[in-house]
Amino acid sequence: MGFMDKLLGEQTSQSRRRNVDDYVEVGLGDVEAGPGEGGTQIHIAEIDGQRDLIAIKDAIYDGDIVIADIVRLRTSDSTVEHVIDELRQVAQEVDGDIVQKGDDQIIVAPTGLSINRKKLGR
Repeated sequence: MGFMDKLLGEQTSQSRRRNVDDYVEVGLGDVEAGPGEGGTQIHIAEIDGQRDLIAIKDAIYDGDIVIADIVRLRTSDSTVEHVIDELRQVAQEVDGDIVQKGDDQIIVAPTGLSINRKKLGR
C-alpha cells in the first residue's frame, strides 16, 4: 500500500477508488498567511530516484516541510541509503529535523521545527 492509498483510503473490492476530488477543502476563515503568502507549506513527494531530490531540497531550503514516499526505492538499498543521507545532510544544514516513518516515508522539517517521535495518544 502506497502513501496516497494510506492518505486517501485503501480500495476494497466493494468500494470505489477514492481520489482527491472526493474530498472537500475546509475553509479556515480569516487566516493571515496562506499558500504563497510566506507561510510554511507541507509538500507531499514521491522519490523514484536521485533526480527527485532537487525539488525536495529546494522546498526544505525555502522553509517548508516535506513528506516523501520512498516505497519505489525498495529495489535498491544503496539508493535508499544515499537518498536518506542526502536528506539528512540538508536537514543538518538548515538546523531542521528528519525521521523515517516505517519503511515507506521520510519526513523532513526545516529550520526551527522538530519532529516529535512520540505518537499522539500514547
